[in-house]
Amino acid sequence: MTSDLPELRASHADRDRAVETLRIAGGDGRLTAEELDERLETALSARTVAELAALTADLPAGGPVGAAPKDLLVVKQHGSRYIRTGRWVVPKRIELRTQLCQVTLDFGEAVISPGTLHIDVQMVHGKLLIVTAPGVEIDADGLTLTYSKCKLRPGRAGADPRLRIELAGTLLHAKVIERWPRRGAAGQALTT
Repeated sequence: MTSDLPELRASHADRDRAVETLRIAGGDGRLTAEELDERLETALSARTVAELAALTADLPAGGPVGAAPKDLLVVKQHGSRYIRTGRWVVPKRIELRTQLCQVTLDFGEAVISPGTLHIDVQMVHGKLLIVTAPGVEIDADGLTLTYSKCKLRPGRAGADPRLRIELAGTLLHAKVIERWPRRGAAGQALTT
């Protein structure tokens, strides 16, 4: 920008785009947890577009980092295991279509946006292990269980979760288990 023109004020949409770019860069490992936290705080309080541009200037333009995050993760698998662990960006929706498969979704170090994650499950002879973090709540009222079980930790009444996971779909000879991260496991879920 030239110095004789006033700086353009940032809109809510401008801030949201910068936050999303930072969140994806953090999930890709381009930023450390400390850098991500610092930049997110600055982005949310930025007044001008130039301030936002400075926060993302050292990140690649275009491609996955500059693009909007995937709103949907589809897992179609027969046999074996599917594991999402470490730093990963949580989409708004997950579809699990599995047979004879163990699926692990670990939210301990995941980059999450506050709100609701919808997981549509069609699982036959399998297991869904969900490793939660503080502030993550699971609602399994939408599941239909046939020769299956669901073992979740009791919810805390009145608590306002950072992330609410809503499970829906069918389990046939399958189970859903919620666990806390192992002691000594690093990090907490990052919220943007």
